[in-house]
Amino acid sequence: MTVVHPITRAWITTGGTGAQNYDEFADDAEITAIIEGNPHSALGIEMPHRAPESVGKSFLDALPDAVARLAEAKADGSYTPAEQVVVLYRISAPGEEPAYGLFAMVDTDQISTRADEPGLVIRNEDVFIAKVRERVALAESLGHLLSPVLLLQTGRGEELHEALAAATESAGAPAATDTDQAGRTHAIWLLGPGPRQDELTALAGGGELVVADGNHRSLAAQTGGLPRFLAVVTTPRSVAIQPYNRLVSELTTTGPELLDRLRAAGAAITEIDGPVEVPAAGGTVHLRLAGQGYAVTLPNVDGDRLENLDHALVERLLLRDALGLDPGDKRITYVGGDYPASWLTGEVDAGRAELAILIAPVTVDDFVAVNLAREKMPRKSTWFTPKARGGLVVAELAR
Repeated sequence: MTVVHPITRAWITTGGTGAQNYDEFADDAEITAIIEGNPHSALGIEMPHRAPESVGKSFLDALPDAVARLAEAKADGSYTPAEQVVVLYRISAPGEEPAYGLFAMVDTDQISTRADEPGLVIRNEDVFIAKVRERVALAESLGHLLSPVLLLQTGRGEELHEALAAATESAGAPAATDTDQAGRTHAIWLLGPGPRQDELTALAGGGELVVADGNHRSLAAQTGGLPRFLAVVTTPRSVAIQPYNRLVSELTTTGPELLDRLRAAGAAITEIDGPVEVPAAGGTVHLRLAGQGYAVTLPNVDGDRLENLDHALVERLLLRDALGLDPGDKRITYVGGDYPASWLTGEVDAGRAELAILIAPVTVDDFVAVNLAREKMPRKSTWFTPKARGGLVVAELAR
């Protein structure tokens, strides 16, 4: 018995609806601009309060607009229905190895968040509960899920990778394709009931599944009482982890005082000559304050290896202790690897932010090992690429 299942009733894009997921942006104005440029983008449904005609409304007040946009998309042919399908997924770009995945539904009761909680779906990262509540409200209003949770198959990942590669190779022309902001092509193929569907769902559910992207969405499925959630099950060979940096719009002290507080806490600080980049390896973080960059080696704290990860030390020693900021403070923006170091430092140099914090990425192997040990990653510490695109496959929920 597998924990991965076909989508009972799916709505498949006919083109033009694909979008970055709602949480991939450092600036909400980018979301509005994307929806304005492409009114068919699923972002208009996922983030209804950021659509041009809804700006100024709260998220909850804009939910009726999301319902109307989804109904319009289904009525105008932007989506076509399908029954009892899984969806083959390939992401490709020149010079890159293809990434593979499988759109399917996964049992919510399999989510495990600690060692003594049974389940094959492992989620071990802190979340922001306000975002979870928004995802619950959206699912309840729409009766559909538009953005998948990205799951890494850790038990039979290589077998799944080879099986998905073979299945897409023999599947003929894709049902739809979409090009993302990085120029990658996202292609999907429908696969109905039969031996190949059974084989792939068995492989996809054949070992522990680690939440790589979608911690808020998976918790929303639990909180909202959904028996299953929409996922893309992918393979370790299909993904990489990019930096996940921080931008602070307003400091609670001066730049020199911040550095003095870090030194007093035991940090070693040296000035950086030239551009401030993401560190090549862990152990040191790079800061950009007005006019100058710094390499900062934060001291280890009492605790296990996770508490001494760079992301955890930044949260504890720099943000909490030195600046007095809670991780959920609105002055902190979590900036994923799609934004280069030059963008973050440029925000500081232009005066739109006062501090950029650049942190080396964790490795896929370390991420998997931490999760299989049921230890908890610091929030916003892993930015997986390539990301599964929202709005390509929509799962209708039973009413």
